[in-house]
Amino acid sequence: MTTTTRLQPFHQASWNQPLVFEQSTPGERGFIPPASGATIEAAVGDPLAALPASLRRSLPPGLPELAQPTVLRHYLRLSQETLGQDVNIGLGLGTCTMKYSPKVNEELVRSHKVRDLHPLQDDETVQGLLEAMHRFERILCEISGLDRFTFQPGGGSQAVYANARMIAAYHAARGESHRDEIITTVFSHPCDGAGPATAGFRLITLHPGEDGLPSLEALKAAISERTAGLMITNPEDTGLFNPQIDRFTDIVHAAGGLCHYDQANANGILGVTRAREAGFDLCQFNLHKTFSSPHASMGMPVGASGVTSALAPFLPTPVVEAADGGYRLDYDRPQSIGKVRQFHGVPATVVRSFAWVLALGAEGLREVAEIAVLNNNYLAHRLDGIRGLEVSFADGNDARRLEQVRYSWRQLNADTGIGTIDLARRTVDYGVQQYFPSHEPWLVEEPMTLEPAETVSRADLDTYAEIITRVAAEAYDEPETIRTAPHSSTSHFLDAAPMDDPERWALTWRAWRRKHA
Repeated sequence: MTTTTRLQPFHQASWNQPLVFEQSTPGERGFIPPASGATIEAAVGDPLAALPASLRRSLPPGLPELAQPTVLRHYLRLSQETLGQDVNIGLGLGTCTMKYSPKVNEELVRSHKVRDLHPLQDDETVQGLLEAMHRFERILCEISGLDRFTFQPGGGSQAVYANARMIAAYHAARGESHRDEIITTVFSHPCDGAGPATAGFRLITLHPGEDGLPSLEALKAAISERTAGLMITNPEDTGLFNPQIDRFTDIVHAAGGLCHYDQANANGILGVTRAREAGFDLCQFNLHKTFSSPHASMGMPVGASGVTSALAPFLPTPVVEAADGGYRLDYDRPQSIGKVRQFHGVPATVVRSFAWVLALGAEGLREVAEIAVLNNNYLAHRLDGIRGLEVSFADGNDARRLEQVRYSWRQLNADTGIGTIDLARRTVDYGVQQYFPSHEPWLVEEPMTLEPAETVSRADLDTYAEIITRVAAEAYDEPETIRTAPHSSTSHFLDAAPMDDPERWALTWRAWRRKHA
C-alpha cells in the first residue's frame, strides 16, 4: 500500500474582531421574551421576595446589548480563527491525547434528558443519569482493578490533588500525620508534583538515569519514615514505560506509603495493564482525553479518581450508590475529604465516555491501545533521518515508546540557531496546531512531543511527517522564514512582553477597562 502526501495551501481567516462588549449598542436586542402574564404572576408572586436585600442588584448587570446577527458574526469569526481536532490534524499536543470524538455522543448529551437536568434535583428524578454514572464507575474499576471512583474532579490535575488529599487523610486517620513527603519523577506530569504540593506535602523529585527512567536505588534513597506516597506517570511523558513499576510500588508500600498512578497517558495501555496489578492504591484517568470526550477549551473536563476499598471512605462527597433497586447520592461520609468541585462534576462528560466505551467493548478498548502505539511508532519511523532531529530520547534505552515520543531538535539548534519554539510556530502555516515542545523544565534540549492517538489515519501521519520534514529543511535553507513565522495564521509573531508583565494582564472586561481607561 502506498500513500501520496499532498500539502494543501492554507491561510486562516484573520478578523480584527473587537470584544463583544465593545460592540454593544444601547437598546439592541437579540430576543425579547414575552411577558409572563397575569395568571403566572398571581401564582408565583414576587420572585425576589425571598432574596435578602443584600443579595439583590442595585443596577441591572452590564451585559452587552447586541442584535442576533452581530452575535452570530462575532462568534463565528472567532471560530474561524481557531484550529482544533475537527478542522485539522490534531496530534501535535503531546501528552494531551487529542483524538476524534464521535459526534453521536454529542447528540446524546444534547438530549433534554441530560441538557435540562438541574444538580439539585431529587435523586428519584435522575435515576437514568445516576445509573449511567454508577455503571461507568464499575467499568473504570474493571479497567483499573481499583474498587471505587469519583467523577467530581474537574480534570486530571484536580484529581491528582484530590488523591493527594486522600493520601493525607488516610495517614491522619492512622495517626501518622508525620508522613508529609511525596515522591515523584521529573518526567511525570507536573501536576504529580503541583497537586501534592498544593495539598501541603514536601516534594522529592527523582531524575532519570542513562536509560531515561528513575532507578530503584534513587527511590530507596528518597524513602524515609516521612514518606506518604509515590505519585508517578507511567508511561512517562517521554513515552517510556517503566518495566520495574511493580518494584517501585513494593518499596513504597514496605515503607508504609501509598502509590498513585497518573493515567493521563493511558491511551496506549488500555486493556493491557491495570493499576492494581502494578500495586497502585489510587489512580486517575482523564475522561476528556483517554475516553474521547472533547477538551472543549477546558470547560468540561473530568478527572476520574479511583481508589482501593481501604481509601474509599475518603472519596469526595457525594458518591453514587446502588440501593433498593435504584441509585442515590450518598452524602453521609464522615471521613470524606469533602468537595473538590461543585455538585457532581460534569455528568455530561461521563455520559459521552460511557457511550464511547459501550460502543467499543473490551476488545475495542485494547485495539485503541494497540493502534495508538502503532501510530506513534510509525510516525517515529517516518521522522527518523530528518536533518537535525533526534527521534530517540535516552539512547541507552532501545525500548519502544508507547503513545508519544519526546524528540529533540538540539542538533538543528546547534547548526542553525533555530529553536523548537520557532519550528512550532512555523507548523501553524501548514494548517495544523502548533506542536507541544514539552513541560518545563526542558531536560531534553529543544524538545518536541508528539502523540498520535488511535483515530489518526496513516494518511494524516504521512502529511504531518511531511510538514515536519519541510519545516526542518526550511530551518537550514530559509532560516528567516522560520524566525518570522507564522505567516498564514490569524496573528503573526507576537510580542511576549504583555504576557510577561502581570501589570498588563486583563482577565475580565472590567479589568481591561480599568487598565485602558
